[in-house]
Amino acid sequence: MFDVGDHMKFGFPLAFTATVMLWSILEYGDQMQVASQLDVAQGSLKWIMDYLIAAHPSDNVLYIQVRDPELDHGCWERPETMNGSRPFTQINATFPGSEMPAETAAALASASPVFKSSNPDYAGTLLKHAKTLFTFADKHRKSYSVSILEVQNFYNSTGFADELLWAACWLYHATGDDTYFSYTERHGKAFTNFGSPTWFSWDNKLAAV
Repeated sequence: MFDVGDHMKFGFPLAFTATVMLWSILEYGDQMQVASQLDVAQGSLKWIMDYLIAAHPSDNVLYIQVRDPELDHGCWERPETMNGSRPFTQINATFPGSEMPAETAAALASASPVFKSSNPDYAGTLLKHAKTLFTFADKHRKSYSVSILEVQNFYNSTGFADELLWAACWLYHATGDDTYFSYTERHGKAFTNFGSPTWFSWDNKLAAV
């Protein structure tokens, strides 16, 4: 789960990558099963889901980053020999950052149906965290790039509206609860206003919603 050749953990691109990988399982899980790769894929993604759950210790707290990027990008070593300081960065109700809980909610919500048949209790836990994180993101609307200035030099966000819609879509897919569908209808025009997006990335999900 490290970002590149160093040992940073950036929650924003991590959660997005996990969501897209889970989407691929939902779309192509049968083919993965034929190739004997479904269990491997689920095992890899459960590792990430466990991390995201652990990063959400209470309703309005989410740990979004591990270690100092200014220091870590100058340090190249094996994880097994790493012994330096590894500070955590969190968002909360005082210093919110809607992109992160919304993106994490999308990841956890998309994981719930993937694990529903094999581990229903775990799927329920994923959904519980996803719902709580979405509420946190929507209630305390603010960009994490504004609350946590240091992220601007690494994974700067251009806005959180796409993450809120993205998360609502995945929660609707996972639950069938019309509340989330209504949310996208109610906020769709105001949150999108994007013309014709030509890309889909960790920062911009509008092309997918």
